Amino acid sequence: MKKMGKKLSFVTAMMLVVLLVFAGCAKPAEPAGGNSAAGEDVIKIGVFEPLTGANAAGGAIELEGVELANALYPEVLGKKVELVVVDNKSDKVEAANAASRLIDKDKVSAIIGSWGSSLSMAAGDSVKNAQIPAVGASCTNPLVTLNNDYYFRVCFIDPFQGTVMANYAINKLGAKKAAIIQEVSSDYSVGLAKFFTDAFKDLTGDENAIVGSASYSTGDQDFTAQLTNIKALNPDVIFAPGNFTESAILIKQARELGITTPILGGDTWETPEFIDIGKEAVEGTVFSTFFTSEVPITKKSEEFLKAYREKYNQEPASVTALGFDAYLVILDAIERAGSADPVAIRDALAQTKDYMGAAGIITLDENGDAVKSAVIKVVKDGKFTYLDTIEPVK
Repeated sequence: MKKMGKKLSFVTAMMLVVLLVFAGCAKPAEPAGGNSAAGEDVIKIGVFEPLTGANAAGGAIELEGVELANALYPEVLGKKVELVVVDNKSDKVEAANAASRLIDKDKVSAIIGSWGSSLSMAAGDSVKNAQIPAVGASCTNPLVTLNNDYYFRVCFIDPFQGTVMANYAINKLGAKKAAIIQEVSSDYSVGLAKFFTDAFKDLTGDENAIVGSASYSTGDQDFTAQLTNIKALNPDVIFAPGNFTESAILIKQARELGITTPILGGDTWETPEFIDIGKEAVEGTVFSTFFTSEVPITKKSEEFLKAYREKYNQEPASVTALGFDAYLVILDAIERAGSADPVAIRDALAQTKDYMGAAGIITLDENGDAVKSAVIKVVKDGKFTYLDTIEPVK
């Protein structure tokens, strides 16, 4: 009996040794939030942008601003800020999936994006249901933030942009009759066309001031039929907000058909591709946008311009400045919240007031929208050239 007891004691001791060895080799539990080795020393900010597909050029230049801001301001609350970038492929379903991945897989504390109102709207339910704050840089459709306490933006919205361009058409061009050409598959284009229409009718006092409208879909290449119909109506101005590629082709075909009517658009035109595709045909076209490097607005504008010029040796697009600001507004909210908790960040974002951004002073209203000025530019000598700054009515 004594020998058996000794044998059992030996076996028990060996089992304890084995358990201790395995316990020592086991990986420590991953910290909450899903961060890797750095654990709580890293704060993740997700970015979902169209980096391929029809809107890729817009997504790329917006991302430039986010990445530049991250390079200049890589830490907050003493922790490294890690950008997690996902391509939403210029597709609404992919945009929703991209936001869900950032939330569920990457465990981000906040999200930036997306170029394209439709893509931002597609992610709306995901951020709202998960209670992860999102900040849009250039998505201007009012529906992006409507009834969504977790979506904000650092740009103006389309009712203001539509009114700005209607005022320009009437006061600068003397237009009394206008025609609309809209990209019917784009929430941005349809919304902006409506706001221009409403403002133009109101400002002229004429319910029949819009003499006609035409539609096309994203990806279309031939606009001859629409333009022929518009030409016959003889409008004083054509308002044609849409994606940069289709818009440039449309304007080129309009000039080939002998249409000399002034053509106006919105912020999506401000990409190098618009001029590369349209060439001489887009000379003289006018559009509203968010920022100009020719007239720095704040000290942050100067800092942004200096850093961008040093890195890229060229002038930045407006949405690049907005991408820069979207990142900084989130960092400011984290700093004021004293936490990377998404709900705390959301609450701090909602209180953003008089924040000095690269593209202007940012105050977020009750809907999470920025109240800001608009810039008007013209294509002159193959470049986007500053014309005017329009302040919002207060």
